Amino acid sequence: MQQAEVRLLEVDEAIGEAAERELTTWIVGHGLSDDDEGELLRGLCERLDAMGFGLRRAACGTELLHPVLEARGYNWRRDRGLKQEDYARGSMDDPSDNWTRSPFFVLIGEHQRYPDALVQEMRRRLDSGYRQGEFPMLDDFRAEGMTDYFALSVRFGRNVGSHDVEGLICSWQSDRPGGFSNRQVELLRRIAPLFALAYKSIASLHTSRVLVSTYLGADAGRRVLAGDIVRGRAETVRSVIWYSDLQGFTRLADTVPQDAILDLLNDYAECLVSAVQQHGGQVLKFIGDGILAMFTLDGGDDARTCARALDAALAARRMTAELNERRAAAGKPVTGFYLSLHVGDVLYGNIGSRDRLDFTVVGPAVNEAARIEAMCRSLDQWVIVSAAFAEAAGDARSRLVSLGRYALRGVRRPEELFTVDPGA
Repeated sequence: MQQAEVRLLEVDEAIGEAAERELTTWIVGHGLSDDDEGELLRGLCERLDAMGFGLRRAACGTELLHPVLEARGYNWRRDRGLKQEDYARGSMDDPSDNWTRSPFFVLIGEHQRYPDALVQEMRRRLDSGYRQGEFPMLDDFRAEGMTDYFALSVRFGRNVGSHDVEGLICSWQSDRPGGFSNRQVELLRRIAPLFALAYKSIASLHTSRVLVSTYLGADAGRRVLAGDIVRGRAETVRSVIWYSDLQGFTRLADTVPQDAILDLLNDYAECLVSAVQQHGGQVLKFIGDGILAMFTLDGGDDARTCARALDAALAARRMTAELNERRAAAGKPVTGFYLSLHVGDVLYGNIGSRDRLDFTVVGPAVNEAARIEAMCRSLDQWVIVSAAFAEAAGDARSRLVSLGRYALRGVRRPEELFTVDPGA
């Protein structure tokens, strides 16, 4: 019997029922109690390596239900540890990319050919009989001294997956003489669905966090996931209200093709949303071409919050000006925005019907902010702030100049309005 075969037989002795039971118990426990799929892979690799698998490298990944990313993977190496790899949408569409010449790409194709199969697998022994050139990635692994490659693709199923997330792919590479034993390969087959289930459980948690944050805002999303979902439950919050919309959007919508309108809305929303979030605010909702946002007061420090809101407004103004230069150079329509800033108490929480809730703000302060924003057109100002904002602004009050007193629709008394002093 050759030396490599003797070593594999000795290794197989370590894979008893008790060892396998301990391994599967750990996978289940991690999936139930942890929120890091990368740590799931790392912990599994370390345990398999301790069982004599001779793991040199392992990788796993799945598609994502994410507005920006198409997929996420993790790569573990015995000598380098764990690495996370994110792939932007569209980055895997290039036919010249190494992705299309990888074993993972072939496994996905097999799942598409045989959609009812739960698991697809591929094994290549990287020994003297290996066929060079089939997969460039495996050629490199063999050159590094790896001896075996085993990959599995686990399909999540049509009823539990989404359009974008179809399953999990993982691969295992050994550098032991003779590669994986048959018993080791069989163990990898048996734990693959369990590993995929634990991975999916953790990834689904991340997906829910991303989606509620994207659609509700970071703070509102956090509150919803923490259980703040009871209809009619809201708290009174003192905040700066941001209410903005695009200049001349109705005219643009009537004269610009629909696909160009969508591009325009996204471009300008990127400027305004980025400015709000970079200065500690959160966008609550889009109302057509308008944006409702809030800056929660910093522990009662109204002046600091008002200064952040003013800085966000000026940042949005600069970003929009730069955007207009780029769009004009490309022959695209350009515009600006109108903005009001107001300070007041609002109800922040769940509002709506039993079947359709919105986590947002309501109250007279929100309505007043909308009325003030409407004055931008008649007063020919890009930003107008309320007297309450000016009073709360502290040192930032010096950056404002009065526009006079005006009657606002639906507001009992005329109110003094302010704008940013161009010379401040």
